[in-house]
Amino acid sequence: MDLIVNIVLGIIVAATPLVFASIGELVVEKSGVLNLGVEGMMIIGAIAGFAGTIETGSFMVGILAAIIAGAAVALLFAVLTQTLLANQVATGLALTLFGLGLAALIGQSYSGKSAPDFPKLNIPGLTDLPIIGPLIFGQDGLVYLSFALVAGVAWVLTRTRTGLIIRAIGENHDAAHAIGYPVVAYRYATLLFGGACAGLGGAYLSIVQTPLWVENMTAGRGWIALALVVFAAWRPWRSLLGAYLFGGITIIQLHSQALGLQVEPQILAMLPYLATIIVLVLISYDKAKARLNAPANLGKTFFAST
Repeated sequence: MDLIVNIVLGIIVAATPLVFASIGELVVEKSGVLNLGVEGMMIIGAIAGFAGTIETGSFMVGILAAIIAGAAVALLFAVLTQTLLANQVATGLALTLFGLGLAALIGQSYSGKSAPDFPKLNIPGLTDLPIIGPLIFGQDGLVYLSFALVAGVAWVLTRTRTGLIIRAIGENHDAAHAIGYPVVAYRYATLLFGGACAGLGGAYLSIVQTPLWVENMTAGRGWIALALVVFAAWRPWRSLLGAYLFGGITIIQLHSQALGLQVEPQILAMLPYLATIIVLVLISYDKAKARLNAPANLGKTFFAST
């Protein structure tokens, strides 16, 4: 029973950074922008969060530093693609390379250092309950924040005027502009939100999941988050489910021996990325359905007319 609880706890920890990154990118894509720089924003958030925590001794400062750093990188992407009208795909790829290089440079002085244990919720009488206690009442605050964020995004996109405008811009930015909605301003806002979420996901990696700095520690999670948005058909709750499915695949390799799986470790290490490829292939197979779910103007450049 303890093994099962440990596995579930591991899945939650592995899934949480994917939840943050994928829900942020989902909002960005709902506005019609394709940002392939999630990996770069996550790694910048990871080093900013770790450095902020180490230098000040405050987790709150580290988290805020990660959010600001992720949003700053996203702002760079916004300026290039929304103001200067650069190609979104090329800019996103460049942003990832830039983020990985900059984080490696900044992180040189933090190699070998470790962050203190991140505090977890402890409710007397509830956290100590068998099984459900540690799973429901013993998580760190960022896990609960990830669920609240998904619920908030789902509510905003489906129940508010702001969400309606974001979706309208993603479906037809020319029509939205014609009736007076500031397309570029809304896209700037969604990009900043997406960058902040990606930065927060990166901080979770460096100060909670693996409380130390390792170069390239995101290890492709930004790309998995991008795949999760497509897997979820641009629906918030499905992105949460997808993140936990991918988190489960990641944890299998860590507990393979205890579970009696006689599989080469290299093959198990491939599983999350192999699953990403399979999901994308299956989704691409039904192109008609994919077009119905995806925002119609996703990745298209907006030229403001007078």
